[in-house]
Amino acid sequence: MLAGVAPLGRCWHAMWMRNNSKYDPENSGFISTERFRDLLAAHGSELDPHKLEVLLALADGNADGKICYQDFVNLMSNKRSNSFRRAILQGSRQLRNSALREEVGLGLSRRLVRHVAYETLPREVDRKWYFDSYNYCPPPWLMLAITIAEVVVFMYYGFQLNRWVLQVSSPYFLKGPLPYHPQLRAQAWRYLSYIFMHAGIEHLGLNMAMQLLVGVPLEMVHGALRIGLVYVCGVLAGSLAVSVTDMTAPVVGSSGGVYALVSAHLANVVMNWSGMKCQFKLFRMAMALVCMSVEFGRAVWLRFYPPAFPPCPNPSFVAHLGGVAVGLTLGVVVLQNYEQRLQEQSLFWIFFSVYTLFILCGIFWNIFAYSLLDVKLPPPP
Repeated sequence: MLAGVAPLGRCWHAMWMRNNSKYDPENSGFISTERFRDLLAAHGSELDPHKLEVLLALADGNADGKICYQDFVNLMSNKRSNSFRRAILQGSRQLRNSALREEVGLGLSRRLVRHVAYETLPREVDRKWYFDSYNYCPPPWLMLAITIAEVVVFMYYGFQLNRWVLQVSSPYFLKGPLPYHPQLRAQAWRYLSYIFMHAGIEHLGLNMAMQLLVGVPLEMVHGALRIGLVYVCGVLAGSLAVSVTDMTAPVVGSSGGVYALVSAHLANVVMNWSGMKCQFKLFRMAMALVCMSVEFGRAVWLRFYPPAFPPCPNPSFVAHLGGVAVGLTLGVVVLQNYEQRLQEQSLFWIFFSVYTLFILCGIFWNIFAYSLLDVKLPPPP
């Protein structure tokens, strides 16, 4: 039961068990909130002040007057159930402690963590929880690794093609093993690997900026696994959406994954507008929408611009829309449930089931529809 609990949590577990006969003589796994407060008064100095505040909120938020030992274990092991969260939110309304923003004397790294907390989390109790829990281990490696890989691939093709702007106009651009091409759709890795190719430095620059400015803070808060899930789902939905709706076009760029993250974050901000305390949020949201619109407009223009080597068209823009669809559904559920078990969220399973159904339909479409519809595809690169 105590696997993953911090050493301090194990000390509190031992303290709880030592006082078990006094506070829980019936060995029911519950103690009254008054006795729990006695424990906090006696041993609260051993805890971080914000974690102590969360425990007090837990005591205040239990309407039945009892604290469950399992909730206590969940707290000390950074796992919070839905009932635990409801108790915290109810109890936190009675707290009058100073906001995290008012704390002084923080070092640069801790100020960065505080800044990220205010950028991404709408509730003060969650911000304080994150501030106390995050220690840069592991660092936000996923978004950084993907971005570095994209830059390396772009530099390689830049030197190979001797072209940096509109690389897609080179006859050799689509000949590599990475971009998605409808004639090569049987090579399944291309539905994901296309993110490492970009049409030019203008394409890479906009995607990289949004990926780092939004993706890295989200990964710091929600972790590489969850943010990677949203990102990869956006990437896969983007390429499959192109194969269904724009059947003759190739795909390059990480816009599917980037738009999934950015649209999920913007939707989360709008849904929790009053709770989000990031500075200049209206202006910054407007700027994010402008950047997304500029990048999407560039993609639409490029798609309908006369291709350099007909009959192969320029890369499609539909991957952007696939990413937005993932962000506004699956992505929002992930961002709304900070430190919650996604497998306990019914909405997560609904959206994940719909997404899985779309993937299966896309696979069958790619297997059968091209021949049934007699689609005239461009020659392979």
